[in-house]
Amino acid sequence: MLFADTFYGRGAREEKGMSKKYIVRLSDEEREALEAIVRKGKGPVYRVKHANILLAVDAEASNWPDRRTAQAYRCHLNTVCNVRRRFVEEGLDAALERKKQTRLSRARVLDGEGEARLIQLACSQPPEGRCAWTLNMLSEELVALNVVDSISAQTVRRTLKKMNCDPTYANAG
Repeated sequence: MLFADTFYGRGAREEKGMSKKYIVRLSDEEREALEAIVRKGKGPVYRVKHANILLAVDAEASNWPDRRTAQAYRCHLNTVCNVRRRFVEEGLDAALERKKQTRLSRARVLDGEGEARLIQLACSQPPEGRCAWTLNMLSEELVALNVVDSISAQTVRRTLKKMNCDPTYANAG
């Protein structure tokens, strides 16, 4: 058994003798554009790799099987299938780019209202006996005021930095 069989898995569509669902047929202009991307070799590596993949799986030219293409360009079989699918469904530009993220990886802790409350709090007078707010004090106060359930000091820092607001430094004079 080859390494590729274990790495890329078994049971691919072409092994079972089934026809491919997405057939790539490049026009002369598209082929020239892809060859120019590969020839230059400049730009993001994924873009050059996707151009190579499209040239390899083109039904009118080399027509490599997906497994051979994945082995040749050292990528997962799913990458070849996804590039092929995006080309057929969305066009050349979509196939060359990375898949756009459909949702945020993590939900925001502070919405606009929470950010406004943080700025208001940070610009207010610090607690008795303190000359300035600390990030930990701000995060604890946001939780105490029920603005959020929990928040880290680093999230407070990033939010204040985004707003160009740093009230943690007291005036020295």
